[in-house]
Amino acid sequence: MDKLRVIQWTTGKVGKHALRAILDDPRLELAGCYAWSDAKKGEDAGALCGRPDTGIAATNDIDALIALGADTVLYTPFEADLDHAVRLLESGLDVISTNLFLNVGGIRGAVKDRLEAACAKGGSSLYITGINPGWINSVIASMTAICRDVRSVAITESADCSVYESVETWGFLGIGEPGGMTEELAGRAQAWLILFRDAVERIGDALGLAFDDIEFFCEYATAAEDVDLGWLRMDKGTNAALRGGWRGKLGGETVVSLTVIWYLTRKLAEGWAIDDDQYHLVVEGEPSIDTRMRLIPAEHWKNHDWDIMTALPAVSAVPQIKAARPGVLGLLDAGLPVAPVGEWKRARR
Repeated sequence: MDKLRVIQWTTGKVGKHALRAILDDPRLELAGCYAWSDAKKGEDAGALCGRPDTGIAATNDIDALIALGADTVLYTPFEADLDHAVRLLESGLDVISTNLFLNVGGIRGAVKDRLEAACAKGGSSLYITGINPGWINSVIASMTAICRDVRSVAITESADCSVYESVETWGFLGIGEPGGMTEELAGRAQAWLILFRDAVERIGDALGLAFDDIEFFCEYATAAEDVDLGWLRMDKGTNAALRGGWRGKLGGETVVSLTVIWYLTRKLAEGWAIDDDQYHLVVEGEPSIDTRMRLIPAEHWKNHDWDIMTALPAVSAVPQIKAARPGVLGLLDAGLPVAPVGEWKRARR
């Protein structure tokens, strides 16, 4: 089978992992690399992700990248550029994105209409994924296949964020501020967690649900003692964890819920019970299903290696998206992508 030719779009925290995964995937061939910054222009793609030279230089010349005749763009910028995405899709390139386009309003309304039109013109597909939102949402939707009745589905993510060294992120989310929720802080939290509303909608679409309402919820817990992470300090009594998300409701009942528990210390005055397992998936039905998933890092991983799990669902989905219908795709259009395990095993013999 011919390899699918892929362009990696940006080489930031997630993009570096995606670029390495393209090079490691025997189903794929690196065709090009987009550099957002002028400083990276002309650098070899291998050097930009800590690998040997590939002979492919990063560029910000979009016309030159389109002219490569590749199959797919792995789109991993921090902020989406709608004009860029439209150009890529209109040219016939599939776009698999770990970015939810939230900075331009999300994939809804006029934005979705423009992207659908670009897909129709190019005969191309746009698919959004990652780990959450993304892969874990597909997993819980697929779990319902063994049930003769389903009343509700729920995902809870529990994440130790003490390794996520972003003062700007946690400052925006009110970590380190005097304890408790304010109306202003609730607005900030909702703005950040809006991406999980998209995940609830996509799960609902996959399950054939038309919600009456999607409800936001959020609360904070405070540090039981002074905590100094080296890069961030939280004094006793200041916010140190949040628990929030969205509930898709039908007939007044919650049928899809997605909760994130992000904590920077377990030493919380409110005594929250926090799972050691990062994901807790529950299907209430016949039968009911209660699944816990623990992600175990390799010993050599550093803090930002956790971004591998955002990048890899996108890389692994390339063959399925190539075979999918044109248009903006949902969970059912891609199914559950898989790694090329057999080919890796054969190559190691």
